[in-house]
Amino acid sequence: MTTGTDRTVHGIEDIRAAVTRARGAGRAWAASGWRDRRSALLRWKRELAGRADEFAEVIASETGKPVHDARSEVLLTLVHLDWAARNARRVLGRRRVPSGLLSVHQRALLAYRPLGVIGVIGPWNYPLYTPMGSIGYALAAGNAVVFKPSELTPGTGVLLARSFGEAVPDHADLLQAVTGPGSTGAALAGAEGPTGVDKVAFTGSPGTARKVAAACASTLTPLLAECGGKDAVLVAADADLDAAADAIVWGAMGNAGQTCAGVERVYAVASVHEALCSRIVSRARALAPGEAYGALTLPSQLDVVERHVKQALVDGGTARLGGPDTLRGRVLGPVVLSDVPEDSPAVTEETFGPVVVVNPVRDMDEAVERANASAYSLGAAVFIRSRAAGIAVAERLGSGAVSVNSVLGFAAIPSLPFGGAGESGYGRIHGEEGLRAFAAPHSVTVRRFAPAVDLTSFSTPRAKVARAVELGRKLHARF
Repeated sequence: MTTGTDRTVHGIEDIRAAVTRARGAGRAWAASGWRDRRSALLRWKRELAGRADEFAEVIASETGKPVHDARSEVLLTLVHLDWAARNARRVLGRRRVPSGLLSVHQRALLAYRPLGVIGVIGPWNYPLYTPMGSIGYALAAGNAVVFKPSELTPGTGVLLARSFGEAVPDHADLLQAVTGPGSTGAALAGAEGPTGVDKVAFTGSPGTARKVAAACASTLTPLLAECGGKDAVLVAADADLDAAADAIVWGAMGNAGQTCAGVERVYAVASVHEALCSRIVSRARALAPGEAYGALTLPSQLDVVERHVKQALVDGGTARLGGPDTLRGRVLGPVVLSDVPEDSPAVTEETFGPVVVVNPVRDMDEAVERANASAYSLGAAVFIRSRAAGIAVAERLGSGAVSVNSVLGFAAIPSLPFGGAGESGYGRIHGEEGLRAFAAPHSVTVRRFAPAVDLTSFSTPRAKVARAVELGRKLHARF
């Protein structure tokens, strides 16, 4: 395995060996029981907390984000790992479920069992927090994990795997790290033949997700895919514009805009559009790129950002702040656009840079319509005076998560599932659904006594069976 920040490229045989080691460790882990797993994961959490500065330095060095951003990422990771460890038994442990009148003689039991070995393919924008939404929950569910970090952030992945082995030496092989380019991730998913993983959790672009899905399909390996977003903020006429502008700038510019659920589109009711734009520009202009947020991690992303901004202006949009001339190097100045046509790439495609489009709409109905028109459906936000009205608008949005009077409020709440549909992928991480995503339901019935009419025996007289069936039919026809 890789150590430090080596750029080792692991091939298919390395991956299969890692899966084999993980599976061996996974058997003991699954057999250790809920209490021991909880204790081990909380011990690992404390190890991560104690080494937060070390992790933050590695994350910052690999991504280009400021250390203070990296430390926040570590904190979010701790919050989610803590929740998964403490709630796995409650969510996945065996429990009794209703048997129903027809099967009153049976006791019905439901439990969830680990799948085995989970292959996790992580992104570069949040190289610790995002993959741990799968890794931590998969481990809490009783699985082993083989983690392939982005080729841009291998050191973070290697350090994470090593820290687990140091914190939980009795299960040191449970979390394996394999490193390399996209081909390593494809191989983990099965592109070069079966590797033995029982599920793959992927975070990245929709295009890459399709390739991973094709690789998984060859062995019917299930896939959980989180593929980014084009998140919208809807601003009502009665919204607190200062609060909305503050949140929009943070959601759009934080991490240099490289957040899958970051703010890329804003739809403000026309009566407040100009006032909101003014507030957004004022706050964005006050930011110091390189301090408030860091660099583009992927150098080629500059081409995407530049193309979106230039095309938006060609299409008739207005640059309220910044523009093509401010897009130089890897640390970009903030860009605020307005009145950009809805078919322009800056509105339809994921930009993944410090750029936000603020467009006017007639009313909140039109805002909902435009927000839902995107091929992405990951997150959204609503700013409006009434919380009840905000919830009502949220229920009309097709995104998987919505914040009312904040942005990204769901990211720090580990009990809430996270994920989307369409180009944003499928499946959920975090919360109870996130735990169940890495477990298989196991149903058991226990016969408690002989039923008055046994419908599962040939020895029961046919006439008696017929009367019982007819009685059941009449009950269902009436109630």
